[in-house]
Amino acid sequence: MKSFRIQPVLGLLFRPCAAPSVTAPGLRAQARWAHKSAQPQFPLVPAPIPFVPDVETFLTLIGRGLKQHASKFPTWDALFTLTSDQLRELGVEPPRTRKYLLRWRQRFREGKFGIGGDLKYVDNGAAELRILETDKSPLIRLRHVVNVPPGKKVEEVSPSDMVRVSGFKVQGVRTIVGPYALPLRGGGARLAVTEGMWEDRRGHKVDGGERRRDEIRFKRRVAERKALREAQGYY
Repeated sequence: MKSFRIQPVLGLLFRPCAAPSVTAPGLRAQARWAHKSAQPQFPLVPAPIPFVPDVETFLTLIGRGLKQHASKFPTWDALFTLTSDQLRELGVEPPRTRKYLLRWRQRFREGKFGIGGDLKYVDNGAAELRILETDKSPLIRLRHVVNVPPGKKVEEVSPSDMVRVSGFKVQGVRTIVGPYALPLRGGGARLAVTEGMWEDRRGHKVDGGERRRDEIRFKRRVAERKALREAQGYY
């Protein structure tokens, strides 16, 4: 009986101690590489989409005057592979413009498009939007905005070939409303590539921005009081 009671105690005494973990530099590097490999990977050069088939269209959509640099990118691959230093050598200035272009390149890689990015049928930079009506119940009719081939009506296109378009809605019975949507005769709307459609608008600084606002407004009040005293004959 004593031997049975002593055996668990001896097992605890002679249990091998866990040595402090020491990770070699190579193993740490492998861990970092494994962490990086776990990150979602996006294609270095994404494929063009119907609404953005070339370099000039991409630069036109994101705005901020980048369209003027279209001739500096000979190919679609060059647009997405040139580094910030190479863009500077090409004359893409100022630095905030380069950062803006790099940011939009990454968005495009991730599939984060602006308005019209989900279009399928685009002809010469323009797409046609139509209204698809479906019956949810005998008393409820739903209306959706879909993209159809140019010159086609909803009745002429099979449901599998239609593409639902986000960012637009039906107002009333036959009116499609949404950014840059131009109404078509006979119903529907037309969406065409326009400069700055995807542009991130910069904020407008008032009185020099947050850092200098108080100083500028104080000096303005001093100048106004001085002008008032001079107008009243006090110097």
